[in-house]
Amino acid sequence: MKRLVIAILAIFGAVLSGRALAASLDQALHCDRPAHQFIGELEDQHLIDPRPTRVEDNSINAFDPAHGAELTAFGFHVFAIVGFQKNDALFQKGKGKPIADSAYGAVVLGSTDSVTAAVRAAGSQAIVHHVAPFVTAIFCQPD
Repeated sequence: MKRLVIAILAIFGAVLSGRALAASLDQALHCDRPAHQFIGELEDQHLIDPRPTRVEDNSINAFDPAHGAELTAFGFHVFAIVGFQKNDALFQKGKGKPIADSAYGAVVLGSTDSVTAAVRAAGSQAIVHHVAPFVTAIFCQPD
């Protein structure tokens, strides 16, 4: 009986901890905030790794979701977060001209057409960009 209670508590704890790291990015991807706020909040919640895994020439920083984090955007699985804000220590500068003073987004698994439909149905004005087959970027450039 004691083992059963311990097993149930372990399962319950795993479910709760999994929920603690799950987040929908839908509201943030309505493009109403600067990149610092978007990335900073994800870091503060331990939903992304704080160091970018890649910095593009145009200064876009790519961040991986934190281990165990389940991020979604408009119903699609997020596998990378991207962003840059000019003169902000949160971001590394690339070798070329920055894409914008502030830009951010998410890279999801899904066809460009289905992601575009979901983004528009939610009322977001985010830019939807084809990256590769079944890989799509949802991008905000508010400035």
